[in-house]
Amino acid sequence: MCGIVAVIGTRDAAPLLLDGLRQLEYRGYDSAGIATVQAGELNCLKAEGKLINLTALVEERGAVGHCGIGHTRWATHGKPEQRNAHPHLDGNGRVAVVQNGIIENHRLLRDQLQAEGVVFLSDTDTEVIPHLIAKQLQQLQQLGAAASGATLLLAVQRTLPMLEGAYALAVVWADCPDALVVARRQAPLLIGLGEGEFLCASDTPALAGITRTILPLEDGEVALLGPLGIELYNGAGERQQRPPTQLRGSDHVADKRSFRHFMLKEIHEQPETAARWLACHFPEGGVDDPLVALPLEVSLLEDLQRIQVLACGTSRHAALVGAYLLEQLAGVPTSVYYASEFRYAPPPLGPNTLTIGVTQSGETADTLAALAMEQQRRAGHSDPAYGARLLGITNRAESSLGRLVPHLIDIQAGVEVGVAATKTFMGQLLAFYGLAIRLAELRGSRSRQELHQLVAELRALPAQLQTLIDRLDLRCAELAHSFADTQDVIYLGRGINYPIALEGALKLKEISYIHAEGYPAGEMKHGPIALLDARVPVVSVAVPGTVFDKVLSNAQEAKARDARLIGVAPEGPDTELFDVLLPVPEVNELISPLLTLIPMQLLSYHIAAHRGLDVDQPRNLAKSVTVE
Repeated sequence: MCGIVAVIGTRDAAPLLLDGLRQLEYRGYDSAGIATVQAGELNCLKAEGKLINLTALVEERGAVGHCGIGHTRWATHGKPEQRNAHPHLDGNGRVAVVQNGIIENHRLLRDQLQAEGVVFLSDTDTEVIPHLIAKQLQQLQQLGAAASGATLLLAVQRTLPMLEGAYALAVVWADCPDALVVARRQAPLLIGLGEGEFLCASDTPALAGITRTILPLEDGEVALLGPLGIELYNGAGERQQRPPTQLRGSDHVADKRSFRHFMLKEIHEQPETAARWLACHFPEGGVDDPLVALPLEVSLLEDLQRIQVLACGTSRHAALVGAYLLEQLAGVPTSVYYASEFRYAPPPLGPNTLTIGVTQSGETADTLAALAMEQQRRAGHSDPAYGARLLGITNRAESSLGRLVPHLIDIQAGVEVGVAATKTFMGQLLAFYGLAIRLAELRGSRSRQELHQLVAELRALPAQLQTLIDRLDLRCAELAHSFADTQDVIYLGRGINYPIALEGALKLKEISYIHAEGYPAGEMKHGPIALLDARVPVVSVAVPGTVFDKVLSNAQEAKARDARLIGVAPEGPDTELFDVLLPVPEVNELISPLLTLIPMQLLSYHIAAHRGLDVDQPRNLAKSVTVE
């Protein structure tokens, strides 16, 4: 959930480290630090808060050296204070380590080290690592090992088996300023090959401004980076040879343009996101051509009896819409699971089951772990029908998810900086529309005429989105003023728009820190209605279709309790009951979530912006959730 940058080469490391960390700010963090090595000296600087504080410290004190490591921290163990910021050092200040992930046995290791006289200066799990590496270095040097990159590599390799949990780490040693060691287990880490230098980072934006040639580390691998090259080893210590790859696409560097926040820019980019997806995957073709062009083999989709989707947060809300489409269009029973819960209570194995993992970053630890477990528990089954069929939906094809699953749908939304997902949610929804229509086409569960009509309506989406955003941006900004003292908000939806109510509530919680809950509209009278009074606004999604009248009736129930009603609905006499209307076009109910999500995003954004909050980097949240 943090950001790692490391570099070794011929240029001063500090400016490169700071630039790389700036590209990772979007991931969310509470402190930052760097450590550089030169002429047998290790210089470590850390600061609480934003990166500007660390930058000022570096400018004031200096940080020399051509080799260094940097880190932005999202607190797990220990408060967001300077002493808990990375890098962490050994007792003599000679070894520095930055780490993402969680060392699950850190308490046991800490107790053992403290019994040996080690003094800890932080509350973090990470601090055990430099002490353990320093201990191994001391033992190796007592055996006659020289201060070299090979010695540091061996010390790290001897330390890693002691660590339980997930990690990505980078290590430098004052005694060897021309060596950098990196390692990963169940957390992302990539090596970048520049001109005269090697870099390492936890995400591609930190590398994209310097090189597009990358070497992603595989799970369990360790690498020694030096001035002359890279030595790559697997978990068994065997030397590996693997060619580097090229970053795909051009959208790896963030640019806010004229927008006040990245989140607002990314909301406005959704018509473009939709247009790009539709042009790529719903091409104009002949009458008998496939309606959807997805990079999936027919064998993955044929004879399906069941689909299970694993996801977290916003991705799970996209999956709930997807489940509705897969069942109603393609006729395949579909269940959506919290990925964090799936591992501990998986359903019984069934034949011909497609498992879909949804994660915008491709690095969500819970989702990756759940997919890996499902792959493993199906691998040993004697009946081929019970074999693993795994599909990933992500915005990062080069991510850990892309390396884990054999089949992938890249939503192609471009880099998203705002922690609260917007255009990637749109991309995930479109991926499910494509998958559901393709399955319906293969299974013959809907007539070709119905599917053609649905595709035609999807092709009209980009223009509708553009008009809707232009129309509602100012209206939501004005409405935001009335939420100045609001503490609780209820969101209601039914059918395919119930997940949009959940997503609206999540967005408001994430960036405005207002308590909000989403409910199926029909469930209000079964308990939550007790919360309603004049101080609790109710946002209701009501679009013409199978449940339109029901939703309006549920809204009336809320109005009778003096709640202020905000409607996300088409204009017309039926929706005059709302105190405030955020109008959306009247479309096929199956298409409507792609439009009703817009007012949810804009309202949340403007409420948070009106409150003067950090919209792009809300407190306690991270863009890429790489811990379980």
